[in-house]
Formats: sequence, C-alpha cells, structure tokens
Amino acid sequence: MRDDGAPAHVSRSAGERDFSLADLPDVREFAAAEARRRGMPDDAVGDFLLALNEVATNAVTHGSAKARLRVWRDGADLVVGVRDEGGGWRPGGVPGETPPPEDATSGMGLWVARRLSKDMKVETGVDGTTVTMRFPIRTG
Repeated sequence: MRDDGAPAHVSRSAGERDFSLADLPDVREFAAAEARRRGMPDDAVGDFLLALNEVATNAVTHGSAKARLRVWRDGADLVVGVRDEGGGWRPGGVPGETPPPEDATSGMGLWVARRLSKDMKVETGVDGTTVTMRFPIRTG
C-alpha cells in the first residue's frame, strides 16, 4: 500500500492530481470525469462528489495547503484516496462515526462522507492523513 491510500498495483491506472483550496471546483470536475470514465452512473455521481468534496475540503483547510487526490477502480467499487501532509491530528474515536449535534454548523464533513460511502478508512500520523473511501459502481 502506498502512503496515499492506493495499492501499488493501481499506480499506473489511477487518476490523480494535487490540489489546494482554490482548486476544489476543478477537483470536483476531475473526480466526476474519472468516476464516469470508470463506470459510475450519473445518478450516483452526486453523492460521490458530495462525500469527496467534504474530505477534500477538510484536507486543505485542516491538514495542509496542498493535498493529493487519487481515483481508481477496484472490482465493482470506485475508490478515492485523499492525502494531506498535515500532522498532529488525533481524532477521538473513529472519525465520522458519531453524528454531529443537531445545532452544529460545522464538523459534519467526515460524518456525511462516511454515510455516503460504502466504506471509509482514515489513517493519520505525524506525516499526514489519508482518507480512503469506496463507492459501489452499479452495473446494468
């Protein structure tokens, strides 16, 4: 496994790009195109982009000024990895597992992403954080 969440065998087939906060609109366009290219139907792309946007925004607002996005297909799943180089984050419990308070105006991103994805893994340490999400690709 690479440090950006992608297994070594997908490195040549993964779509990837570095991004900053100002690049988020382009990142969403890139990710949507990659998802469609890998077989995700149009009616599933909206939820995929919502989850991705939450994770990508967190990466460049709480992690580091630059982050990296990778998108690849693994069997019947579309997998996306977002890696930042911010260190020192120590989540209490499993990130995104506990719903935010009803009156929350922030802090909902990972919770939303976890609800919209089939699976979400968060790995964090002194060298940064990687969030890897899986989304089913429906066929037929």
